[in-house]
Formats: sequence, C-alpha cells, structure tokens
Amino acid sequence: GTYLRAKFDSLVGRMGKKKALLVIGHKILCAAYHLLTTRLPYQSFAVEKFEQQRRDKRIMYLQKELKGLGVMV
Repeated sequence: GTYLRAKFDSLVGRMGKKKALLVIGHKILCAAYHLLTTRLPYQSFAVEKFEQQRRDKRIMYLQKELKGLGVMV
C-alpha cells in the first residue's frame, strides 16, 4: 500500500468514493506541480507513519470519550 491509498481509504468512510477520488486527484496534481517547479526528486510518504498517526489520534479520542463518561483511564 501507498500513502495515497491509505489516505483514500480513510476518506471514503467520511465523504464517499467520488469525493475521496477528487481529493486524491488534487493531492497528485499538487505533488506533480511541486515536483516540476522545485525539480526535486519524489519522496513517498511512509504508510506506516500515516497509520500510526491515525491510530494515535483514535486512541486519544477514545480516551477523551471515556473520561467524559467518568471512566478512569
């Protein structure tokens, strides 16, 4: 898997397949623009880092929800 695939999968649940495709297409166009204007080589994002950030955010959200319900975490 790639960063763009992981991002697409996370967006589909929130906004549907069509809008998620538009967002990913926009990300690809922005990356291409920056590659052409800066003349730097493409550097892919690490999927593992993206997934870890998503897990960490989910854990923090759930801990906050539990504290709101009065559960000691």
